[in-house]
Amino acid sequence: MQNPMISSAHPSPQSDKSRTRVVVAMSGGVDSSVAAALLVQQGYDVIGMMLRLWSETGRQEENRCCTPDSIAQARRVAGKLGIPFYVVDAQDIFYRTVVHAFIDGYRQGVTPNPCLVCNRQIRWSFLLNHALALGAEKMATGHYARLACDEHGIYHLYRARDAAKDQSYVLHVLNQDQLAHALFPLGEYTKQEVRQLAASIGLSVAERPDSQDLCFLGNDDYRNFLIRNAPDTAAPGPIQTRAGEVIGEHRGLAFYTIGQRKGLGIAAPHPYYVLSKDLQRNILIVGSSDELGQRELTAAAVNWIAGEPPVAPFRAQIKIRYKSHLEWGLVTPLPEARLHIYFDNSLRDITAGQAAVVYQDDLCLGGGIIQP
Repeated sequence: MQNPMISSAHPSPQSDKSRTRVVVAMSGGVDSSVAAALLVQQGYDVIGMMLRLWSETGRQEENRCCTPDSIAQARRVAGKLGIPFYVVDAQDIFYRTVVHAFIDGYRQGVTPNPCLVCNRQIRWSFLLNHALALGAEKMATGHYARLACDEHGIYHLYRARDAAKDQSYVLHVLNQDQLAHALFPLGEYTKQEVRQLAASIGLSVAERPDSQDLCFLGNDDYRNFLIRNAPDTAAPGPIQTRAGEVIGEHRGLAFYTIGQRKGLGIAAPHPYYVLSKDLQRNILIVGSSDELGQRELTAAAVNWIAGEPPVAPFRAQIKIRYKSHLEWGLVTPLPEARLHIYFDNSLRDITAGQAAVVYQDDLCLGGGIIQP
């Protein structure tokens, strides 16, 4: 029997969408599985495709995105939906692009976000090219975001209906050509509704927990990963106040992030917070909570989703981390794909290497990487 939650909201399989081939990027999780189910219900010609990503030798069972169990789950879902399913080997390109960028970021004293690199270079370049080679017109993912095309043929990215699950932050890197091939079937659903859909369809992944951490780290801490794969990042050095007083020793600048309070190993009557890193002298600068925070940042490698930067400064809301709140500020586009933001209020956790993503209401305009 058809699920009324699906059939009432979407056209029947007899629509002309049956001529449109869509590759769904599957992970074995509930989101991508329901995305595939929705598209099958709508009548698309659906193919499931999963990436086999790089894992450390001996730790292949820990990669959250492509464990043998995840592949088996995705294959099971594809079988139930009656769609073809393929696994694509992306281990080499994932290591060369995502993992290298992750390690190099920490070497440069910033806190990188590998999900941004993965979305731009792996999912929406490498995998999209595989989808197009199979004759697909579109590629769908289980991301929570919404997409619309205006009368001029310009694609616009919007925040998901479920604000708590919105993933437009990590999708701000996509350009017009990539968005022209994109489908985000879950944009109008809440997470609870997605799980209900999965259960009503009879998908075995309905209650599978969400993955929270970086896929190639598994259950490990990123510090342990760096020690094994980039031991040069574990060079100890002094912890100093801004006045130059040495009050401790750090284990390696890569092991700390701006605003961090716990784990500094400083015995003091009041808490210290990480204020900045002096990469040249290998010094960790700390201070009181009153010293923490700043009101401006510069971002580089900016992607404006509409294709062109705004012509003048404008007020907007900005997210400086995936889980951070939207903050008001003045955004000034700069030459060479850069922008400057001056916030209405001082923010404590502006962190080089993370993205500053710009919004006007639910519309995601784009963003770039925060510079040191």
